[in-house]
Amino acid sequence: MWAKERHQRILSMLAANHQVSANDLADILGVSRETVRRDLVDLEEIGKVARVHGGAVLPEARSEDPFRQRMATQARAKTEIAKKAVSLIQPGQSIMVDAGSTTAFFARELAKMPGVSVITNSLDMATTLQAGGLDVVLLGGRIAADVPATMGELTLSEIRRFEVDICFSAPVALHPTKGAFFYDLQEAEISIAMAAQAVRTVVLAHHTKLGVTSRVRSWDVEGIGCMVTNRAAPSALLDQFRNAGIEVV
Repeated sequence: MWAKERHQRILSMLAANHQVSANDLADILGVSRETVRRDLVDLEEIGKVARVHGGAVLPEARSEDPFRQRMATQARAKTEIAKKAVSLIQPGQSIMVDAGSTTAFFARELAKMPGVSVITNSLDMATTLQAGGLDVVLLGGRIAADVPATMGELTLSEIRRFEVDICFSAPVALHPTKGAFFYDLQEAEISIAMAAQAVRTVVLAHHTKLGVTSRVRSWDVEGIGCMVTNRAAPSALLDQFRNAGIEVV
């Protein structure tokens, strides 16, 4: 892999996750840590990254991007994932879905499927599904400041009142040995609670989210039943997820 291509991969992962570790980059790119270090030095010199201990972050955006900005990021990949994800649902099933830009795309495809009951904390998803005539329950709680969703103890307590066939979650990072991660603690708690009430767990994650970590772990690898990703995901990395016992779609 040429240096220019590695730089593009590094920046793409940073755009989605806001931080990357040198160890993860070495594994994903198939190069040494010294090569990664030189790549990060080069990117830092042109102002694209800020190096930190063990990896790099974006030079100015140290926190998660605003939700509407994330809706415009990797839109094609998220649409591809959404179309595949709905094929995992059978008519008459009940599902839980957490809030995020990827699950907002998922809602658009889900609205075309009759006979599915949906429980979600996402205001966007509830509105989209109601317009499509689906049976939808919007979980109560405090409305988050950025993501259009309900959060907090009330939301968590309401989740525990339901049992569903499938939980769909869209974390900000997914690692083949460390599991699923979120940037925000409350979003991670919602994901954990939903998974506990589901027979099957499905993660939606486009290629830039794979092989990296973020601030808060939600599910361990053992808790992930299936991962739906897009065609740009590296085959070698997908094999690592398969070897960890995760079904890859």
